[in-house]
Amino acid sequence: MLRTTLPPHARRAINRCNLPADALASLAFQLGPQALELDGVLPLHRTLFERLDELTAVVDRAALFQSYMTAHFMLDDAPALGLSDNARINRSKLDYLRLLRGWLFDSEGREGAILKAWVESRFGLLTGFHRRPIPAADSPEREAFDREVATGLYTTCALETQLDLLYAWAQYELGRRNPGISHLTLYRGYSGAAALPLLDELGNGHSLVQLNNLSSFSASRERADEFGDRVLACAVPLAKVLAFSQLLPGRLQGEDEYLVIGGVAAVSWLN
Repeated sequence: MLRTTLPPHARRAINRCNLPADALASLAFQLGPQALELDGVLPLHRTLFERLDELTAVVDRAALFQSYMTAHFMLDDAPALGLSDNARINRSKLDYLRLLRGWLFDSEGREGAILKAWVESRFGLLTGFHRRPIPAADSPEREAFDREVATGLYTTCALETQLDLLYAWAQYELGRRNPGISHLTLYRGYSGAAALPLLDELGNGHSLVQLNNLSSFSASRERADEFGDRVLACAVPLAKVLAFSQLLPGRLQGEDEYLVIGGVAAVSWLN
């Protein structure tokens, strides 16, 4: 059972991190996680993390990160990114912050599609649901999803690379804020019997399920109860947290919300 992972049609053979998709999506990874590193991110931005090491306050680290992102990706200089009076579409405002805010407002919107496609590219876990189930690579649903992602990424400033650094920094912050902790107990509400693919019943209210490649969870059981008829609890490895609402104090809304990378997971149903 520890080897249980996503079926081949739900993952890619190649990704851009230090573990293949079948390993990081497995039950064994949930029970015994290890750090996930995206190719080339930490060496390229080593100076940022060295400076972060010198700061003790969360708000100071958040301010430094935002300043670094603005400078490195020239987020406050649209003309330098190619924007001109003749530009047909102005996408200069679509940055990592706008993506996170868009997800927190509606995870099934354009921003949600971009974030799920980023998980596909970096971790090799294919999107199983976006507004509706996406059954296969050659399905109309998959074609519509790919079109939405391509439209969302058009003329943006290295948006996927911004997300690479966001993930690396979120992992850094989780380590600083939760020393010695490998998992967080998080909650999610579901409605409908088919809302979550069931892989196996483990007994005593526990199940083995297949999470979408990116999902919202909450640190509050009461908050999760507002979003479904049933609530599950899951021990989520820190390595599978892309971002969370308290990552940028004062810049993101949300009730202790976490963006969690998917795969196979053992969960317990609370109602």
